[in-house]
Amino acid sequence: MADKLIIFDTTLRDGEQSPGASMTRDEKLRIARQLERLKVDVIEAGFAASSNGDFEAVQLIANTIKDSTICSLSRANDRDISRAAEALKGANSARIHTFIATSPLHMEKKLRMTPDQVFEQAKQSVRFARNLVADVEFSPEDGYRSDVDFLCRVLEVVIAEGATTINVPDTVGYAIPELYGNFIKTLRERIPNSDKAIWSVHCHNDLGMAVANSLAGVKIGGARQVECTINGLGERAGNCSLEEIVMAVKTRRDYFGLDLGIDATHILAASRMVSQTTGFVVQPNKAVVGANAFAHASGIHQDGVLKARDTYEIMRAEDVGWTANKIVLGKLSGRNAFKQRLQELGVQLESEAEINAAFARFKELADRKSDIFDEDILALVSDDSVTPDKEQYSFVSLSQHSETGERPHAAVVFTVAGKEVKSDSDGNGPVDASLKAIEAHVQSGAEMVLYSVNAISGSTESQGEVTVRLQNSGRVVNGVGSDPDIVVASAKAYLSALNKLQSKSDRVAAQG
Repeated sequence: MADKLIIFDTTLRDGEQSPGASMTRDEKLRIARQLERLKVDVIEAGFAASSNGDFEAVQLIANTIKDSTICSLSRANDRDISRAAEALKGANSARIHTFIATSPLHMEKKLRMTPDQVFEQAKQSVRFARNLVADVEFSPEDGYRSDVDFLCRVLEVVIAEGATTINVPDTVGYAIPELYGNFIKTLRERIPNSDKAIWSVHCHNDLGMAVANSLAGVKIGGARQVECTINGLGERAGNCSLEEIVMAVKTRRDYFGLDLGIDATHILAASRMVSQTTGFVVQPNKAVVGANAFAHASGIHQDGVLKARDTYEIMRAEDVGWTANKIVLGKLSGRNAFKQRLQELGVQLESEAEINAAFARFKELADRKSDIFDEDILALVSDDSVTPDKEQYSFVSLSQHSETGERPHAAVVFTVAGKEVKSDSDGNGPVDASLKAIEAHVQSGAEMVLYSVNAISGSTESQGEVTVRLQNSGRVVNGVGSDPDIVVASAKAYLSALNKLQSKSDRVAAQG
């Protein structure tokens, strides 16, 4: 009988800590629903104590999602733990994930606490959490760089206090697979009550080994939970990638001998949703979900695949959600067909008004673009302008003139708090002129730290998806806009980013 590997997804918490990747409450719920379709075992919905916005998002997800355990992160103090428990009240299955740093460097420089103080706080926090929920996870932050003797002492006592999962994070991505696997194994062998908890791994990708380290923790160390994110999203170089872990364990079941509850056919939809929501584009050669993941350019490879797929393919593209029939809708498609396709893509809009707004945008796009792809539909519903009533700024129209030898000029019409304004400017190109026209009126003072263009589907008729990252007063936000006209997409993305700068949600740096 094979063991089960628990998949713990932290896209909505750790993934959101990528600069500019913060999501709205509705965006978080949409992704949580997709994770539920994917049959993720545990969804870490956020850090309830970090802000009212995060509390509300965790609460909404806990009240909505029924088939996955919903988890909230909390620091090892009564206030954070109480706030997490309150947010999780409506969950079918709730988990509190509490953490405190245990490495000498973190205890001295960050916490300014002695090892004995950390030991006592870890003990008391797990005891307190265990009285509020039955399922408690404990993480020693920077666990991999902690003193083994001290770590054993801390983990033994938190298991005794009722921690049901012990997670050992490689917070700074310092680990090497063999060493990390043996580190987990050593802890489990030395701690007398280690068999009373499920052991978990949480690895960052700073040296490009997050997936390898996690799998070593499973195979060598005996861990039975992996903490990961869709597309490997996360701060710095990112986290362990869910899709790579899942397909490695599924494809090499002969080696790992583990069962998974994941429905892998929903992986691609989850990847696209997270990418288009956050503006973090998936690289074409990304394993499993990249556009080239199942492409064969070499003539020898193509010949082999045509004769027998398994000559060069170890996975089937359709197993992770790719389909040969990508064209789904056109200008003659009706509202019911559009609504049905939204459901198939894992998108659930909250009201008829939202469906109607998205359908109106679909029909507008279909008049300009003959073939509508799944990517186009996801872009339509992730575009902030679907619900302009919620936004400070909303795009209306744009005109621009660009001619070789002359300085480009653009005029942009947009709304500010519902009132229409017009602004124009010259620029180095039509995009530059358009964004300068918006900024001339708004005067946000924000610095643009990223401008990125991505073709949503593979032709010149494709919609362009633009990501704009702005920084102002220490805040970093991403705006995403899509349109067949790149200049219009750029203006939409800039306004989207400005809208996010208007929101006052605070982020609290959390365990890695």
